[in-house]
Amino acid sequence: MTIGIPRALLYYKYQYLWEVFFNELDCRIVLSEPSNNQILADGIHFSIDESCLPSKIYLGHVYSLIGQCDYILVPRVENLGKNEKVCVKFNGMYDIVKNTFKDIPLIYYDLDVTKGHSELKGFLQMGRMLGKSYRQAMLAYQKAKKVQMLKDQQKAEKQLKSLNNREGLKILMVTHPYNIYDNLIGEPIIKLVKESGGIPIYADACDSHQCIQKSEEISKTLNWIYNKELVGAVSLYKDQVDGIILITAFPCGTDSLVNDLLLRKIKGIPMSNIVVDELSGEAGLQTRIESFIDIIRERKEPMCAIR
Repeated sequence: MTIGIPRALLYYKYQYLWEVFFNELDCRIVLSEPSNNQILADGIHFSIDESCLPSKIYLGHVYSLIGQCDYILVPRVENLGKNEKVCVKFNGMYDIVKNTFKDIPLIYYDLDVTKGHSELKGFLQMGRMLGKSYRQAMLAYQKAKKVQMLKDQQKAEKQLKSLNNREGLKILMVTHPYNIYDNLIGEPIIKLVKESGGIPIYADACDSHQCIQKSEEISKTLNWIYNKELVGAVSLYKDQVDGIILITAFPCGTDSLVNDLLLRKIKGIPMSNIVVDELSGEAGLQTRIESFIDIIRERKEPMCAIR
């Protein structure tokens, strides 16, 4: 059995959970290629204009997998618990894909904890869809969960080493994994930060539970769980970095609101808000990022001279 996984959206958060689960059930995995101009063009073609850039890219990835696998994984995620909602695109994407591409085989799980649809229950259901026993699916899920947790922990530990490095300008990159690790959205920005002498520090590379708790220092009423993690990372790291870059993929409503909140609440550190859409070019990004890094460098050098 071959399972196709779009390399977009929640893939960058649950990569190991998904891959290990299906591998343990003796399934072969086909990943879509990293985002490229053709995938973006196809995604735009199949999307309405009002869709956010990550959603358009996602549809392009799904389209690229058609005919290459027995099933394409498209989960439906609504919430992770009370007061832990996610952006509506994760809840609606299954139906969008199903109604955009007719008669393609999909495999999915529902994650709506408030209604009793837990992650475990969803993965056990996927196991049954693949003709596996309860025991096989349970063992596969348990191993996949352990691997995902281990990889997240290793990622956080690696980040701490970067933070403890006294050399270089540390720039906190605040955006979702599906933005920062995407070839078309985040990678050009990361590349320019590094070329300008900055050390990227990733807001998603920290303990999620700790970040959720820290987010209350900035807002006690924030509604979206993935944004809480990012906001908490800002609260956690703001005194350990030299600058903060907020990245919004147009026209994301949740990120626009949350990033504006951060710009208003976080003081005493240089911040830049970069909005990326399908027409964004690297030339304009280069000018903004180089200028931002120069400002941080000029700001830091006098402080070092005083010390």
